[in-house]
Amino acid sequence: MTKRVQKEADGPDPLGALVSSLEARQEPRPPTKASASLDLPNRKHPAHGVRTRSDQPTIISLTVCAKDRHGWMADPQVHLMLRDVWTNASAWLVGRYVILPDHVHLFAAPGLAPIPLDNWVRYWKSQFSKKISADRTRRWETDHWDSRVRDVESYRNKWEYVQNNPVRHGLVARAEDWPFQGSIHDLPW
Repeated sequence: MTKRVQKEADGPDPLGALVSSLEARQEPRPPTKASASLDLPNRKHPAHGVRTRSDQPTIISLTVCAKDRHGWMADPQVHLMLRDVWTNASAWLVGRYVILPDHVHLFAAPGLAPIPLDNWVRYWKSQFSKKISADRTRRWETDHWDSRVRDVESYRNKWEYVQNNPVRHGLVARAEDWPFQGSIHDLPW
């Protein structure tokens, strides 16, 4: 018996119902300024470059959007593929993350042999695109938004904001009910 048939035999699949409801909502949005939709300063292009300090950890808050903000990311297959790509693209270590329909938030820290953050983001996006090459609708915006987490309180506040994003977008009633989130590495402050 296949897993799908087994699930149907076991009763309703809440994750399947959530994915179906997300698919029903997925009308392409008109392009918007990423800065406005992400509550970031009104800049045409994000500033990049990670400054490290020897007296504290380097943890980056990163936001990457789907091309034209099309809602294709909140999908179990995409979730698994992103986890796999992030695990293998180990120049930067992904900590906590939340995948929304049209963008992803994550925290990252330099790995053992770090490369510039911009190069790493381009690399994992290209690796994901190669894995899903048959579906040309699943494309990334060229750029991304990143900011260095300054202290433990900022880290806590940013995670709370990221974790509650699905609630603010009306996707779930409680943050813990959102299935497209997790953590790969522990990034302690």
